[in-house]
Amino acid sequence: MNNILYSVRKKVYSFRTNAGTTASILALLICWASLTQAQGQQVKSPLQLADQYFAAGEYYTAANLYEQYLNPSKKQIGVSEFPLNIKGKRMSGTHANVSRTEVLFKQAESYRLANYWREAAASYRKCAENNPSQYTDAIYWCAVCERSLAHYDTAWQMVQQYLSSDGDHTQYKDAAEKELQTLLFIRQQLSRPDSILVKTQKLNAPNSNEKGLFAAAHIGGDQFLITSTQPDSLLVAGVNPYHSHLFYATLNDGGLQEMFPADILRTTPITNQGAATISADGNYLYFSQWKKENARLPDAQGKTISSIYYASRQNTGWSAPALLPSVNINGYSSKQPFCSTDGKYLFFASDRPGGSGGFDIWYASLKNDGTTDEPVNVGSAINTSADEQAPFYHTSSSQLVFSSNGRLGMGGYDLFAATGNETTWKPAENLGYPVNSSRDDIYFFAPEKTTLLSNAIFSSDRGEGCCLETYNIKKAPKSKRLAGVVRDCQDNSILADAEVILKDAAGQTWKTSTNSDGKYIFDLGNNNHESLAFAIKKELYLDTTASSKIDSIDESDLLTDKLANADLCTQKKPEEKQEEKIVIKAEDVVTVYFDFDRSILKPDATNKLDSIYNVLEE
Repeated sequence: MNNILYSVRKKVYSFRTNAGTTASILALLICWASLTQAQGQQVKSPLQLADQYFAAGEYYTAANLYEQYLNPSKKQIGVSEFPLNIKGKRMSGTHANVSRTEVLFKQAESYRLANYWREAAASYRKCAENNPSQYTDAIYWCAVCERSLAHYDTAWQMVQQYLSSDGDHTQYKDAAEKELQTLLFIRQQLSRPDSILVKTQKLNAPNSNEKGLFAAAHIGGDQFLITSTQPDSLLVAGVNPYHSHLFYATLNDGGLQEMFPADILRTTPITNQGAATISADGNYLYFSQWKKENARLPDAQGKTISSIYYASRQNTGWSAPALLPSVNINGYSSKQPFCSTDGKYLFFASDRPGGSGGFDIWYASLKNDGTTDEPVNVGSAINTSADEQAPFYHTSSSQLVFSSNGRLGMGGYDLFAATGNETTWKPAENLGYPVNSSRDDIYFFAPEKTTLLSNAIFSSDRGEGCCLETYNIKKAPKSKRLAGVVRDCQDNSILADAEVILKDAAGQTWKTSTNSDGKYIFDLGNNNHESLAFAIKKELYLDTTASSKIDSIDESDLLTDKLANADLCTQKKPEEKQEEKIVIKAEDVVTVYFDFDRSILKPDATNKLDSIYNVLEE
């Protein structure tokens, strides 16, 4: 069975033949082409072929041929089983002008460039052991491979060994110092407390570990466009028949299912298509199309050129794709387009002139006919002198997510996010572990109207397979802590021992009391902090209600967001007037007289009582 590897760093494809398998279609095709061209000529040795395949960017094939040269099989291998043995007889395991260690180093380089880290580490280690003075650089590359395998302690020791080495063969000292910084960053990331909030899971898909499944592009509902490497229906002699194609897929139950080809025309049989996006109105499809110039094997040494094509929606599917004007420049690559969901911009990666170096992120305004205005570089807040690729803009949070190998990260390509718009960006931040790994992490997608990492999709080669595969990431929300102060509305003094009751829209309540500083704190857990209502009670004060008003949010803590509410105030009760008590003194006593043994008042007594009555009436 052939396994296909898509390498982001080198943008190459290689095939892998497992030991003991029969000849593949690819092997037969290459064999036929090679024999046809070689009639009447001397057949090349595995070493010569390995060098040519290496130059062509077919690194895993080159590694297999180097292996055959180093360890020729005792059993004669038929020519049909090329590339393991192009000749119909055993080849010598030695060569007059090439040492075994030199070939072993070439094999290690082939494995590394094909991202087969375990095999590369083993070959580099043998080189360093065989000739430590001549192959000191093998120690550095072995450390890089060990880091990619997540053997961080071993990688650290080997980098230290390399940096302490003397001699002329230590050209990667600066790179080794950066590798130490990478390993320190990895240690920091692995101890992040918020990693407990994150769950990553590979999306199940048929043969994704063998053929790759990456660059998921949302087209609506649970439907996606996905890129995968499959054999071509039209076979061309001397050309690797495995190329990337676009497929429709349904995201369901933790997997990408019901895959079927997108049926988009290719300009030539040796063209790859992938990394697609659809305009916000659904009328235009944009995708990358790439090929290696002069791509026939085994003598290809051309440059891989990527271009962005677009097609319009028709009643029966998509129109024939056309090269997108403005974004493509002859001799340079433009790739990985992304249409913003507001329909305004097309973001893409390109090594066109005017950038910071390598591949940069660019954007261009979209027109109604599907074309764009002239592209604009997003600037140095995003781009570095290395490579930035695969842009994704999350309109809901105003965050640009991209992949970079030019910033401090965990190794390979890491995912970064920067908040802003097309003209102004805050400094980009690494999305951290476990979103990122020591391998390549790229092609991010998150649905709108959600937080960035609550239910996202991205591609990574962190798995055991050969290729980029698609992963789902779900990050639980951080806990929220709401704090504020209660004051007297009149003199603004703080109020201690005030009872504060908080209620959310769902009816859940929290209760606490202010401390001596008038401060209250509520731990809200993962609850939404919108539409919160306060009730305040305190002796000698009126009962008060108020709505929450969040003044600021401190997100620096990795597990808890700290929300600061505007000050609350309550008023004192009005003072009640006290009724005057009537005190009857002796001198105020009114004496009235009656006739002896009779109830009839005397005239002067009647006058006194009448005066008292009049006073009471008043």
